[in-house]
Amino acid sequence: MTALSFRLCSSPLICRATLDHHATDASFIRRAADLSEMSAGLTSPHPNFGCVIATPSGKVAGEGYLYAQGTKPAEALAVEAAGEFCRGSTAYLNMEPGDCHGDHTAVSALVQAGVGRVVVGIRHPLQHLRGAAIREMRSHGIEVNVLGEDVQSKVLEDARKCCLLVNAPLIHRACSRVPFSLLKYAMTLDGKIAASSGHAAWISSKLSRTRVFELRGRSDAVIVGGNTVRQDDPRLTARHGQGHTPTRIVMSQSLDLPEKANLWDVSEVSTIVATQRGARKSYQKFLASKGVEVVEFDMLNPREVMEYFHLRGYLSILWECGGTLAASAIASGVIHKVVAFIAPKIIGGSKAPTPVGELGMVEMTQALNLIDVCYEQVGPDMLVSGFLQPVPDLLPVIPSEDATFEIDPSVNPFESSIIFFYKTWDLYGSFSNFSPHPIRMPYGDGYRTWSSVEHYYQANKFVGVENPLAHDCVEKIRTAKSPEEAAFIGRSKQRQQPELVRSDWEDVKIEVMYMALKCKFSTYPHLKKMLLSTAGSVLVEASPHDLFWGGGREGEGLNYLGRLLMQLRSEYLGESSVSAENTSLAL
Repeated sequence: MTALSFRLCSSPLICRATLDHHATDASFIRRAADLSEMSAGLTSPHPNFGCVIATPSGKVAGEGYLYAQGTKPAEALAVEAAGEFCRGSTAYLNMEPGDCHGDHTAVSALVQAGVGRVVVGIRHPLQHLRGAAIREMRSHGIEVNVLGEDVQSKVLEDARKCCLLVNAPLIHRACSRVPFSLLKYAMTLDGKIAASSGHAAWISSKLSRTRVFELRGRSDAVIVGGNTVRQDDPRLTARHGQGHTPTRIVMSQSLDLPEKANLWDVSEVSTIVATQRGARKSYQKFLASKGVEVVEFDMLNPREVMEYFHLRGYLSILWECGGTLAASAIASGVIHKVVAFIAPKIIGGSKAPTPVGELGMVEMTQALNLIDVCYEQVGPDMLVSGFLQPVPDLLPVIPSEDATFEIDPSVNPFESSIIFFYKTWDLYGSFSNFSPHPIRMPYGDGYRTWSSVEHYYQANKFVGVENPLAHDCVEKIRTAKSPEEAAFIGRSKQRQQPELVRSDWEDVKIEVMYMALKCKFSTYPHLKKMLLSTAGSVLVEASPHDLFWGGGREGEGLNYLGRLLMQLRSEYLGESSVSAENTSLAL
């Protein structure tokens, strides 16, 4: 039944049946949205996918969620859990499939399992993925209903909003070209974030501080200003003992920072200092000696810094800064959401700092109003949260991508002589060594299956070393749940215990990566086809900070990953040319 016929429905029985049907769909979509956040805090932020498969009788047959970048899709996990009950069932997805560009595992799983209907909460917000999976599922005869487009009602709109909120970081990143930024602060009832002396430990309760640790675990990075480093000497860790720990970022224009600070200890988690170009070169060298990364900007301001970390692939950033930097970030338009813990305390003080500094507003009518405000009591404190900027709507515009595709399937707005790739969900994301494509490679006297190219690459750092710790490290990497975790184990061990790394690693690492990439693209024909389709284009791994495998921030990187892919492409093209020549001679 269409949305129009529903609104004009004259039969109470038909209307009631439709409402019940919509209520069922909405319930399962909300469940898929809840599922999609199950790995929050355990892995670095990524697009959130959840899938619920329900039988015609309305019973849940299987569920799944994407654990991390480069792991098995939610849809495939749900199909495995549901088994034979998939046939004729309905799959509920909070978002259109597309956790890795160029990978069709999610759609293939639903098609091969015999799923009859798919309900999608929202289309994928990234342009190169948006609508592709929906078109593919429909081409296989699956009925696909997209909330807000194919089916509409109040209860479905509420469910669709849950889908928007659960992927707000991805949507804001796609629309604004900066990471989703959340400003968090704790203040007293009279609006102070510290006493006049600067002392601030502790304003909020232990329960509230635990919630802050959870917010950090959901973020790629935590940002503070130089004043916070000088006065509070924070650690900015998630302190949960497992899972994801965000990068620490310090913004300081003058680098007037102490030589001793908790943030300069990078043994467990990295720190990045963003500063004005040319600031205190001697201090920059000091930070580099500590393992702290320094990034210079021509104009140090929140907008420039956020655009840089957008290029670095960050989805979500938590701002835990003082009032001056908070005001600058708000004025720059990079803060999307505010979370405030209000403690039932009064500290007073005309010079005591407040959460937000000068914004230049002189009348109350100029005040910024929060959207979708929520209130929650956390122990003795009150948690108030809301959006400064609404989550962008993803309803299609005219002409939509589907309409354009139907008019001219050859239209491709992404053609370029230089092709960049980085995160798996980016355009050409399957080129990434983090993509979810298992490979079978020689190991010892036989072969082993590795969950990704990154798993194999990291493990090879320790292969052949006669030390039980090295053997343990290889096994931990092999069984890591995601490429992200495999990389963390490998990099940490290499940094902390360099004696475990094989002595010839620097000489063989390029060959190791090349053989793994060759296995991957030879194993998956659609990936090989995608690689060959880029003939004539330069391939660049767009990491702005990895100057060996990536292209760097301004093209200063060696781009070895891009080079190896172009070398592999050339090898494949050569084989095709020889094959064509032999065929011609045979004729």
